[in-house]
Amino acid sequence: MVVSLAQIRERSGEVFVEGCPTRVVLDHIMSKWGVLVLLALTDGTHRWGELRREVEGISEKMLASTLRTLEADGLVARTSYPEVPPRVEYALTDRGDDLMRHMLPLVEWVAREADGIVAR
Repeated sequence: MVVSLAQIRERSGEVFVEGCPTRVVLDHIMSKWGVLVLLALTDGTHRWGELRREVEGISEKMLASTLRTLEADGLVARTSYPEVPPRVEYALTDRGDDLMRHMLPLVEWVAREADGIVAR
C-alpha cells in the first residue's frame, strides 16, 4: 500500500517542510555516500580500509565526514580498540539496522531498474 505525503502529515504533523529535522535526516541517509556506506555496513562490521574498498570512489575525507555524520545520528557505531597499530571498526546500530530494513527494498528496486532508467 502506497502512503501519500498528505497521509504522513496527517499522522505526524508538518514534516518534510523547510527547517524540519526530517529534511536533515533525509539529507544524511539518502546522500550518495550516506546510502552507500550504510549499505556496505549491512554486510556486518567493517574496518576503515574495508569500507574504502567497498564504497568505490569515496575519498578519505568524504568517508570520514560521512561516518562522523552517521555516528552522530546514531545509525553507525564506531569502536576503537587500544592496540598497536590502532584498530577501529564500524557497524550499524540497532537504529541503523531498523533503517536498513526499510531502505533495502528501495535499494533493490534501484539495482533492478537502474539500467532501464539510465538507458532512456
